[in-house]
Amino acid sequence: MKLHERLISHKEKLSVIGLGYVGLPLAYAFSKKLEVVAFDINEEKVLGYKRGKDVTQEVGDEEIKKCTAYFTSQSEKLRECKFHVVAVPTPINKDKSPDLTFIIGANNILGPNLIKGSIVVYESTVYPGVTEEICIPQLEKLSGLKCGIDFKVGYSPERINPGDKFHKLENIVKIVSAMDSESLEDIYEIYSLVVAAGVHKVSSIKVAEAAKVIENSQRDINIAFINELSIIFNKMGIDTLEVLKAASTKWNFLNFYPGLVGGHCIGVDPYYLTYKAENLGYHSQVILSGRRINDYMGKYIAENAVKCLIKANSFINKSKVCILGITFKENCGDIRNSKVIDIAEELNEYGIEVVITDPLADCKQVEEEYKLRLTPIEDIEDVHMIIVAVAHDEYKDLDINILENMFKKPMENSKEIDKAEEKRVIIDVKGILDKENIISKGYLYWRL
Repeated sequence: MKLHERLISHKEKLSVIGLGYVGLPLAYAFSKKLEVVAFDINEEKVLGYKRGKDVTQEVGDEEIKKCTAYFTSQSEKLRECKFHVVAVPTPINKDKSPDLTFIIGANNILGPNLIKGSIVVYESTVYPGVTEEICIPQLEKLSGLKCGIDFKVGYSPERINPGDKFHKLENIVKIVSAMDSESLEDIYEIYSLVVAAGVHKVSSIKVAEAAKVIENSQRDINIAFINELSIIFNKMGIDTLEVLKAASTKWNFLNFYPGLVGGHCIGVDPYYLTYKAENLGYHSQVILSGRRINDYMGKYIAENAVKCLIKANSFINKSKVCILGITFKENCGDIRNSKVIDIAEELNEYGIEVVITDPLADCKQVEEEYKLRLTPIEDIEDVHMIIVAVAHDEYKDLDINILENMFKKPMENSKEIDKAEEKRVIIDVKGILDKENIISKGYLYWRL
């Protein structure tokens, strides 16, 4: 009986290692069909799942309460499993080089608990070669087993889009690869249990690794092009969104929009590809150019915010700015690699006081990651500028009167008779507010 058949008949168990935005939906989906051990080194997170609290909000509290997976932070429980899915983050270092700390850490945990007849599938985004050149030797050393004889390895890149309620695990075609045809068949059958959209086999692990790393690199380059256009059009006094709306009437125009590019994928994956290219003696031209533009956008927005404050007759070093949103994307609580931080830090350099609010971000995580405290929106007052940095649905529907109450009230009988009247400023990064309505009420308005 093949491994996938033994898993389906509950004679063997499957493990998911890493219970974040990718691992948790996987564990939840597989638990509907198989016996699952859901492992994470974060005991507090595991305890939360056991209590029915989904910190990722990718599955939901009610569904987690019904989930039959065995949540644990005890690594010895992995010895009970023969099919392992590793879904841990792969960020970058400060010098933009790949940070494989988490995947190496996962191997350090899995290796000693790996048993004969097992299959290990990696989902973490890596450059081509990591699975075979780094992960396999590490597992062999720690387990004392021989890959290809005692255990097999495959790679299936994660494609989950955090916060996306439509493009979920079951609705996204899954790429699978393996070291041989036998293990590929097992991996294919296992993922077919939970992915209704279909499973796509490729010929090698490196092909699958490469497919993943270029998906987000392509998107990054397209957004960089639009961001560069927004910089050019701003100098020309042309509304970028109006230009894009007009251009999109052509059937083959690609609909990308300017904005901040952060998060754990688009802002990271291109560096994995260019790192490997550099090691092979090729210096990327297009990919790194796109990265430089997108990495610059936080600073660019802050620079234009300062220019707007000057136009509004505000004293820069006495100004107070409110930023709405700190997550890396809309309708998602994920704060990893958020480029909103770049705006805040740049404004601080000018001596501007910055307050940040976000209805979806976890206050504790923000404080631990960025040393910042979030402020409830109802407590924000006396600001000179509001920057709508993230296009959360909550912000799209904000009444202009709510925004108005957050601004500093004009002082009556002010002695600053030589100073022109201050204007209130709204920076609408993604262009989600009603531009004409805001301008008609006397605000100074700017967007990418």
